[in-house]
Amino acid sequence: MIERIILIDSADPVSFYGVNNSNMQLIRNLFPKLRVAARGSVIKVIGEDSETAEFERKIKELEEYAAHHNALTEEVILDIVKGDAPKELKRDDVIIYGINGKPISGRTPNQQRLVEEFTKNDLTFALGPAGTGKTYVAIALAVRALKNREVRKLILSRPAVEAGEKLGFLPGDMKDKIDPYLQPLYDALEDMIPAAKLREYMESKVIQIAPLAFMRGRTLSDAVIVLDEAQNTTTHQIKMFLTRLGMNAKMIITGDVTQIDLPRSTSSGLVQALRVLRDVPGIGRVEFGKKDIVRHALVQRIVEAYERAQDDQQI
Repeated sequence: MIERIILIDSADPVSFYGVNNSNMQLIRNLFPKLRVAARGSVIKVIGEDSETAEFERKIKELEEYAAHHNALTEEVILDIVKGDAPKELKRDDVIIYGINGKPISGRTPNQQRLVEEFTKNDLTFALGPAGTGKTYVAIALAVRALKNREVRKLILSRPAVEAGEKLGFLPGDMKDKIDPYLQPLYDALEDMIPAAKLREYMESKVIQIAPLAFMRGRTLSDAVIVLDEAQNTTTHQIKMFLTRLGMNAKMIITGDVTQIDLPRSTSSGLVQALRVLRDVPGIGRVEFGKKDIVRHALVQRIVEAYERAQDDQQI
């Protein structure tokens, strides 16, 4: 009789063990000759050498599946333990699997094109109106690169520019004042990474979310860097950000040039960067339109109404 210790370090414990440890109980029942104890990220198994070795191999297969899909069902456990391939619908368009195994994919032709441009280029601009999913897909691509160990960290940033409100009037310290501006980035991450794993990534700075001003002086290597709402950067800010790109790093810059919140006397750095970098090789560019809007159907009609008003010089 020997004891083996198996570490579960890549899958979310809640997804792996199941509600009320239901998955672990099923695994115990499938290996009745072994004594199995699980606590936190550690599984201890006692039994004959060959049987514990087989148990460890199956646990690692289950962990790999759970880490990839963010879910582990009874059917999948039975298939893997029996040596069968899990029965799953193969989808080439899936970027990653979000919380509870929800597939996240490019839902429109331009979202799919953003996936392709990100693969081909180290710097990609994703431009378009609100609700087209450009930020969501960008963060999904960044999370996929992290999960596939293509990079060591994710850096997500936004300029802290008010859309009519004043930052100084918000209560709390600097973090409390800035966090509301970064909340859309947190929301997307919470859709894609289980809460415990996301907290671990944030605490260890594998995932960093910070205002644009915090990027100055850094060289960002082995990372995917996403700059959201880039239309609210100044010329100096976006040049500073673009020149942070280090080795084995990719950038995605998202923005909507029709929603600039800068003072009227200040030019948008995004608009200028698109003009200056137009002919530079190695830079991708995807322009989203009204047909790409994937929010409530009313959002598309709102965008169209404002465009008509602008054309008629009503605003």
